[in-house]
Amino acid sequence: MTLSDRILMGPGPCNPYPEAVQALSQPMLGHLDPEFIALLDETNERLRTVFGTANALTFPVSGTGSAGMEAAIVNFVGPGDTVVVGVNGVFGGRMVDVVGRTGAKAIAVGHDWGQPIDIDRMVAAHPNPAMFAMVHAETSTGAQSNVAAMGARKGGALLLADCVTSLGGVDLRVDEWDIDIAYSGTQKCLGVSPGLAPLTVSDRAIERILPKPQSWYLDLNMIAGYVTGSGARAYHHTAPISMIMSLHAGLGVVLDEGLDEVRARHQAAGDAVKEGMQQLGFELFAAEGHRLAPLSSISIPEGRLGSLSEAEVRTQLLRDYGIEIGGGLGPVAGKVWRIGTMGHTARQRNVTTLLGALTDILD
Repeated sequence: MTLSDRILMGPGPCNPYPEAVQALSQPMLGHLDPEFIALLDETNERLRTVFGTANALTFPVSGTGSAGMEAAIVNFVGPGDTVVVGVNGVFGGRMVDVVGRTGAKAIAVGHDWGQPIDIDRMVAAHPNPAMFAMVHAETSTGAQSNVAAMGARKGGALLLADCVTSLGGVDLRVDEWDIDIAYSGTQKCLGVSPGLAPLTVSDRAIERILPKPQSWYLDLNMIAGYVTGSGARAYHHTAPISMIMSLHAGLGVVLDEGLDEVRARHQAAGDAVKEGMQQLGFELFAAEGHRLAPLSSISIPEGRLGSLSEAEVRTQLLRDYGIEIGGGLGPVAGKVWRIGTMGHTARQRNVTTLLGALTDILD
């Protein structure tokens, strides 16, 4: 079995759309070439459509999703600020860490893993924070939280949403939900290789960008003019030309299929995973009513794997069937599998192949 035969059904990279892969081999352009600038402008417009926003400052940060997280925090808060962060998994915890590194005070509102963010507790955590921050779709647990409800109650604070596992795969309306800052990654529902972090910033949030953020590389004061064309297209850093070409192509696939249709495909694949795994004797981990479509968290009942460990089953899936699924993190390590149906991977044939392989291994 060759690497090209692999079915990536973990929480990390999905199988990218073929068009996005092909775009990586396009002839190289300079990062200030007018043709590339036009392609970047069109990529940003496509991102606005997928984010559900008219924000002028919408672009792919040159770095993976974690770079998007850092850009979304260091540009807006610093010493003297308070940030209320919902923590219901790994990535809420990571936001707490980044906030603390800016010198701002992070108030972590903890939740049991697998549960959605409790908006009442977020609002009660502080009377006047500079920012509320939360994960829309927690990759470590498969739980989806109600960002729209947080937007309705944020008051004078900015609202930051981690949309790494939701952008392109589930309903997301940045403007309608009053989200001020949102970031994502390219390797999940957008069906592109890892390497870029789509970011969108509202006009309201732009007014609060710090004069001198702690990061030079991610300083939006310097990047904004190059991205939006509001100023001279001045050199800041060398853009990852081929990755942006690939993102442009991947977004084109999504928009040509239709955003509603792509989300429905993700929902159908996620539903098929959950139903099929339950039929095989497994249980669902994330709270009912808050289960993500693109990423299914599966609890492993004691004794279901026989003499095999969960890691041995995952190893056998990859070695013998070319299928990758993810294990649990933190308190659910060894107890939960995370099965992704994202991007090009979100198709019934892949779900059927996975369920058949697990049946062969376990029965």
